[in-house]
Amino acid sequence: MQNRVVDSRLSKNGNVIRRRRCCDSCDKRFTTYERIEEITPMVIKKDGRRETFDRMKLIGGLKKACEKRPIPYSSIENFVDNLEQTVVELGLKEVESSFIGEEVMKFLQSVDTVAYVRFASVYRSFKDIGEFMDELESLLKKD
Repeated sequence: MQNRVVDSRLSKNGNVIRRRRCCDSCDKRFTTYERIEEITPMVIKKDGRRETFDRMKLIGGLKKACEKRPIPYSSIENFVDNLEQTVVELGLKEVESSFIGEEVMKFLQSVDTVAYVRFASVYRSFKDIGEFMDELESLLKKD
């Protein structure tokens, strides 16, 4: 069946293209929808479980670490957008949660040391105050 596109429109949110088409043989009109398919990889957790990449979960963790800090929400969103794009561009079906965690640590260390320490205390799950102090001392040496 041969057809031609009569009209194309982008949806309000920009992720769907609506096309009005016309059949060349019978002149009937119909609509098709095209969606961009992005396949995000599964995240392999520390305990071996696998779950889909969840940008909202990542944003939630960053918001907690950055709470009451002078970090604009837009910079958190931009970081998550870039990280998600990086993960997709790797072309892997699975990615280790440690890769994501280390990228978050680099971002927070460059943006705000207090947010970095907050996130590190949960992410690294320090066993005692000594491990926590070691992390703080290494952070102070870098400055």
